[in-house]
Amino acid sequence: MELVAIQLNAGPEWPANQARLETLLRQLPPSRPLLVQLPENAVVFGGREAAWQVAEPLGAGPVQETFSRWARELGIWLVVGSMPTRIEGSDKLHSTSLVYNDKGERVGHYHKVHLFDVEVADGHGRYQESATYASGDALCLIDSPFGRLGLSICYDVRFPELYRALREQGAEILMVPAAFTRVTGQAHWLPLLQARAIENQCYVLAAAQYGEHSGGRQTWGHSLILDPWGEIQACLPKGEGLIVAPLDPQRLARIRSQMPVAQHARLSAVWRNKA
Repeated sequence: MELVAIQLNAGPEWPANQARLETLLRQLPPSRPLLVQLPENAVVFGGREAAWQVAEPLGAGPVQETFSRWARELGIWLVVGSMPTRIEGSDKLHSTSLVYNDKGERVGHYHKVHLFDVEVADGHGRYQESATYASGDALCLIDSPFGRLGLSICYDVRFPELYRALREQGAEILMVPAAFTRVTGQAHWLPLLQARAIENQCYVLAAAQYGEHSGGRQTWGHSLILDPWGEIQACLPKGEGLIVAPLDPQRLARIRSQMPVAQHARLSAVWRNKA
């Protein structure tokens, strides 16, 4: 079993991004099973207008049909880092991660919980994701041949309580597709991902955007695959491409057995006793 992260330089038009993704998917290794992750904003990377033009209701539309077809024809488990999905009766969208099995069936989805409303010292300056998107309000875990997948998206990685909740519900692989800015990525991308891997004793699969984008946006790249000890198994610092690393369930089980931090956690018990 192998894990794959695809790094992309997406733009504001889906047809161009689709062509880039098809080219990269043709470079997948021949072995199966494969768990393949696309980055955040894999469908469209632009402003509000671009997102609305391509947004689809969850479970219906030509973009989602394309992902289903890719997963089925290539025989892969495919995690779409995020795409905009419509909310009935709302002027906001969800930023949604979609998971397809190797038969092309959508087996789960996750709406991004933490929205990126911050100021960054880069060419874009102020980011306000909440102007276009509404927050999700639910965890998503998916059983797969690779283990239990815990879903998240980009800015979520700064909130460790989300990942602790995923681990408590059995997560073994944490999915962190992203479009980290160049400034915040250089400062925090690797330490945040390593912390989430180490403290939860999980594999981390983090496919990223890279390069210059419309609106002055600059993304960090450095797609990563980390093991449950926090060690880097594969990294792509720059450019478009893919990285591959083997999944070792025995190593995960051994790390958790030798250092059973989940059983040692005491804070919740202390708080209950003081209530």
